[in-house]
Amino acid sequence: MQTQIIITEDGSHSLFVPQLDEHYHSTHGAIQESHHVYIDAGFCASTLQQINVLEIGFGTGLNAFLTLLESLKTNLTVHYTSLELYPLDIEVAKQLNYAEQVTNKTIASLFMDLHNAQWNQPTEITPNFTLHKIELDFSKPNNLISSKQFDVIYFDAFAPEKQPEMWSQAIFDKLYALSNSNAIITTYCAKGAVRRMLQSAGFTVERLPGPIGKREILRGRKE
Repeated sequence: MQTQIIITEDGSHSLFVPQLDEHYHSTHGAIQESHHVYIDAGFCASTLQQINVLEIGFGTGLNAFLTLLESLKTNLTVHYTSLELYPLDIEVAKQLNYAEQVTNKTIASLFMDLHNAQWNQPTEITPNFTLHKIELDFSKPNNLISSKQFDVIYFDAFAPEKQPEMWSQAIFDKLYALSNSNAIITTYCAKGAVRRMLQSAGFTVERLPGPIGKREILRGRKE
């Protein structure tokens, strides 16, 4: 999948996919959007000390990097599983400026450690953060892993109007089955159809204020 690097309004990079006419993040700010939707509304909303995270769409690795940074601040133990059908070319990843936002060079280097980690096997990035990138087509629910139970889910697929196959009732049903009790799922997409599918799967869903440039996001809980 061909991509072009762009600079969003908060100074952080994102990618544009011409064939889909779609961006990986909000043009109002990639980092501010990811932090708002997935870290603040998702990861930080969990009260656990050991958190199993599932991400639908590894993409640029930004969500994983922000979660890793949060784990370093909080000393939480994280097992981070990310599903991606189109892994980013490593040369493109090297050009992204997310690490430049971190003043500590040792910590900044962890961004490329995420991208250099082998696919389809767990890799310890830090003593408290293990990454397991899995290359598969998550538009087919039967492909989704079945052995893990997750505490926080980041649903970060391309928009429903761009890739509707990624947003199906069967997928949300599968994610509910993969969730632990009190698990949290967050997504940038606040469409009514998505909210109803989350509810139909069994999640209790709430609308939350969105990041800059977006009115609302969704957060579901398995109660």
